[in-house]
Amino acid sequence: MVRRTKADALATRHSLLDAAEHLFQERGVSRTSLNDIATAAGTTRGAIYWHFKDKADLFNAMMERVTMPLEGTLACTARTAETTTDPLLSLRDSMMSALKQTATDEQTRRVFEVATHKVEYVTEMQAVRDRHLRVRNECMVMTEEVLQQAVEREGIQLTVPVATAALGLHVIMDGLIQNWLLEPEAFDLVKSGRVTLDVYLTGLGFSLPASRTRQRAVPASARKLTPA
Repeated sequence: MVRRTKADALATRHSLLDAAEHLFQERGVSRTSLNDIATAAGTTRGAIYWHFKDKADLFNAMMERVTMPLEGTLACTARTAETTTDPLLSLRDSMMSALKQTATDEQTRRVFEVATHKVEYVTEMQAVRDRHLRVRNECMVMTEEVLQQAVEREGIQLTVPVATAALGLHVIMDGLIQNWLLEPEAFDLVKSGRVTLDVYLTGLGFSLPASRTRQRAVPASARKLTPA
């Protein structure tokens, strides 16, 4: 009997996750069985249980392959908010990075499509809902921390409480991605996202002159919202 190495085990794990991504996208999560995934990956159902506790565990592992880098970027922004010269710009850049990765990386797009449109939070997927809520809440806390640092550095008072402003940013990002995934040809996710974020941030009371926004693309009709 050939002894499996750690590299072999890792390769099997990735094959299972790759198969799950494509099958979940094609059929939906509830209509895809663990046996379907094992067959598509060229392995056995037992191999799935070697790596994952159940379908929800496999689903969350699939999500983490693409969301961990994005969550890590936001976490880094929050950790350095007190020392960075411009926490608002760092936050904006991390959000633009998420939009760019969604628009340009096929795997990210596929996984987000599954998580947005192809999963039901039924009993067996409760752990998926729990992770979704945990990640959302953590991101909200980090966003609020960065916004608070930006408020203190600019010495301004926002038009709404900082917690509400953080919620608004989350809703904007979530809404942009969900609607773009429904019909990617309908609008440019990166360009529309950049304009939307800038208009929202200036509407809150932040100053975003062109020199701070790097590749800013606000149309003439929206520029009047930006303080000189």
